Amino acid sequence: MIFMDFFMCCTVSEIHRFRSHVVWVAAAKSVAPCKNGRMLKMRKSYGLWILVWMAVSLLGCVWVTQNEIEQQRNAFETDARIVHRLLSQRAVQHDAIMSTLALLQSSVDASRPEQRLSSVYPQILAVRRRDAGQQWEESQFARAAEQSRAVKRPVLADADFTNGRYWMVFSAAASYAMQIDMRGLAQWSEWPMQPESSPVRVTLESAGQRFVLQPGKGDAHGWRFDFSKHLAAESQPFDVVAVRHVGWAQLPWGWMLAWVGLVSLLLAGLLAAQRQRAARRRAEELLRLGQVARLNTLGELAAGMAHEVNQPLAAILANTQAAGRLLAEKPPDIETAREAMKHAVQQAQRAAEVVGRLRRSVELPDRAAQLQPVDLRAAVNNALYLLEPQLRQLGVTPELAEAASPIVHADPVAVEQIIHNLLMNAMQALERVPPGDRKLILALSAADGLGVFSVRDSGPGIAADVLPRIFEPFFTTREGGLGLGLSLCETLATRMNGTLTAANHAAGGAEFVLRLPMTGQA
Repeated sequence: MIFMDFFMCCTVSEIHRFRSHVVWVAAAKSVAPCKNGRMLKMRKSYGLWILVWMAVSLLGCVWVTQNEIEQQRNAFETDARIVHRLLSQRAVQHDAIMSTLALLQSSVDASRPEQRLSSVYPQILAVRRRDAGQQWEESQFARAAEQSRAVKRPVLADADFTNGRYWMVFSAAASYAMQIDMRGLAQWSEWPMQPESSPVRVTLESAGQRFVLQPGKGDAHGWRFDFSKHLAAESQPFDVVAVRHVGWAQLPWGWMLAWVGLVSLLLAGLLAAQRQRAARRRAEELLRLGQVARLNTLGELAAGMAHEVNQPLAAILANTQAAGRLLAEKPPDIETAREAMKHAVQQAQRAAEVVGRLRRSVELPDRAAQLQPVDLRAAVNNALYLLEPQLRQLGVTPELAEAASPIVHADPVAVEQIIHNLLMNAMQALERVPPGDRKLILALSAADGLGVFSVRDSGPGIAADVLPRIFEPFFTTREGGLGLGLSLCETLATRMNGTLTAANHAAGGAEFVLRLPMTGQA
């Protein structure tokens, strides 16, 4: 019983050491980028995020710009129609005034009321009259009078766009000529725009001539809005033309910047959430591997302890049996000696049975029943992804030479555990050399029906006296180590009909090579 208590204490002590080792490994993880498929995939992911950001930002800015331009176009057309209505009202008013003058039928001696029109209508600059039988001295007025009698309405006699004036003539019983100020056509009190600061240019045009009512302001580049419509009075054949240019400086840059900022915040949030999910998946995968490694290591620990304890137990058993036989030949108190030796044999057998039961209870599972096709390249990429934080902390960029991407017949979890342990050992070796000399070279190949994965580091290598015992259980050169990691890896590889070998590379550093049968070669 004392022996069993000692054995259980040793076992519990080793388990606690193992647990501390697992916690130290889990706490030591930080990341590093790698020049492999995982790094390329990460760069492609970042590139895709940038493209999405640019596309969404551009589409949003285009939509904001189009919406703003459409609003400005609608406002321009509304103002232009109001301008046309106001100018047409004045033009129609002039026709009505001239028709009213023709109906006055005043005599030659009577006072001329048409001369007082300018005080009522400021745009009327002058009014001239010819009674019946009198002719106009000016040829343009005479022609206009004949035309007016023919069409029975006022007609345009002369237009001076340079000075902004024009004459209208209406001929009935008497003939009247009225001079209009073009700028006076605008009813500024009802004008929809600020004439001095508005970007809209408003002109009256006819036969290639132009009079500017409102000069307008703005860049001649960019988007152009046009409006052109004839005045509602046939006697004044002028086109109301409105033009506006919307330049780049008038675009809604503030709204566009706000949109880009909003898109950036949203995508940054999505990217952060994606990174958080990836980190959580990595942590879950590391936890899973840690749990599997702990169970397997416990099995290896129990197997090693059983192996170590069974040797003294066998010696005790052999010695007690021999003593029993010797004591049986010597009488006095032979029966007492025989009984004591019998009890010793029983206790030794009981200890052996307990150790055997412990070993059977934690024995490694049957890996042969779990073998399946495993993509060795995918397993390597997954291990590199999980160790990304620690690689980055070391400043190591793994170099992956891929001559083939073998599909091996193995246990996926066991393969990942082996690769993970080999990479961890390589990184621990790299910690012992300066950062500038750290190199981690991985290789995948296929030869003789075997998938081959090798890990080579630029560390100090394996000492000559250590190399023969590298896979021996409980043998370690690292302080605080259990000496079960590589032993477990070799055991797992052997159970999958593969091999794991270690050697010093000619260029320096250690190299571990895992060989597993490829699918169809198992």
